[in-house]
Amino acid sequence: MTKDEIILANEKFLFPAVFHYFREPLVVARAKDQYVWDADGRQYLDFFGGIVTVSVGHCNEEVNAKVHRQLDTLQHVSTVFANEPQAALAEKIASLTPGGKLTKSFFTNSGTEANETAILTARCYTGNTEIVALRHSYHGRSAMGMTLTGQGSWRLGPTESGIVHAHNAYCYRCPFGLTYPSCGVKCAQDMEELIRTTTSGRIAGFIAEPIQGVGGFIVPPKEYFPIVEEIVRHHGGVFISDEVQTGWGRTGGKWFGIEHWGVTPDIMTGAKGLGNGSPIGLTVARPEVADSVKGLTISTFGGNPVTATQAKAVVDFIEERHLPENCAETGAYLRGRLEELKDKHEIIGDVRGMGLLQALELVEDRQTKAPAAAQTAMVMEAARENGLLIGKGGMYGNVVRLSPPMNIGRGDVDQFVELLDRSLAAAPVGPVTAAAGRSR
Repeated sequence: MTKDEIILANEKFLFPAVFHYFREPLVVARAKDQYVWDADGRQYLDFFGGIVTVSVGHCNEEVNAKVHRQLDTLQHVSTVFANEPQAALAEKIASLTPGGKLTKSFFTNSGTEANETAILTARCYTGNTEIVALRHSYHGRSAMGMTLTGQGSWRLGPTESGIVHAHNAYCYRCPFGLTYPSCGVKCAQDMEELIRTTTSGRIAGFIAEPIQGVGGFIVPPKEYFPIVEEIVRHHGGVFISDEVQTGWGRTGGKWFGIEHWGVTPDIMTGAKGLGNGSPIGLTVARPEVADSVKGLTISTFGGNPVTATQAKAVVDFIEERHLPENCAETGAYLRGRLEELKDKHEIIGDVRGMGLLQALELVEDRQTKAPAAAQTAMVMEAARENGLLIGKGGMYGNVVRLSPPMNIGRGDVDQFVELLDRSLAAAPVGPVTAAAGRSR
């Protein structure tokens, strides 16, 4: 198919809800390491990694070689049969979890399914039904996933009952109008009143992304999760850490994001970077929690031998190449270069993130913090023209999200900063109408 035929087929045969970042859809034809090429043969530096998914580089040769061997050996059996790739992956994951305390896994096909499984598990273990999630969060596209999600634009159709949303620690836009640390982390302390006033007082669990992904890589202060954990456990709930975007070393120095806050969850979920592009979902829990899920359950494609082989190969590659450490070191260098861009471009209101999970929140004015949504769209288009792929997010669509492969180096960062610098220059400072943003 030609590029135009691909675009036309997308318009005619896919749900219109399948949206694209750009005015004209970008047709990607091939990829290798940190680069992708479009249907016209143009090269792009990929600093979004397929929405925080390409963890060890596109078409990683070492990973793919193991997948090719597995394809010729055993391709599918479903969860009703035991197989070595699934068992080996589960054993490896158990050895990496915080304190080695989460040792039993259930594999599915996506982060959405993983979070569904986590909620089911929390309810089975506690005997309670109500769940606390966070505002600005994102947990998937199923009915339950959308109900857990704390952003109206991602909630389609009817929602599930028994879910309430607490304040997250969005320090740049504090819901209480306070400033950290003099605020006393009021957003965390408010969890007590939320549970007492909007639930029965006995909850099944609390689910949170250590760093909110779609929300715009929002990073809570160090006190937030320890305070929340104590309150949640006091009210009978378990702690669920959604590591779909923060897992596997991306936040730097740790395997999982929640470890930076010194909290050991009862259940963790994973996907995205675990498979480096292969569809996988993971729910891993403490043994006694996992054992509470009784009765029959199945995942036809969960723990698929080929997918499990790829995931195990990805984890081994991350471990052998010390990529969590690279995320910390190269991530710190990236953060420094982003701060330099903030000094240069008034449109950047906030720089935040951990490791190789970084974000820029763009604003019309640093005093009012008015979201620069139209300008963000301009920056995205300009980045494409400059041969750079970046992500977008945030409640107001004004956050540039960055999640390059975890094995990039400083040279890649320097190339990225040069391209982003040029792209940011395309966006004016101050109010811009949405129509003006579309016309650029």
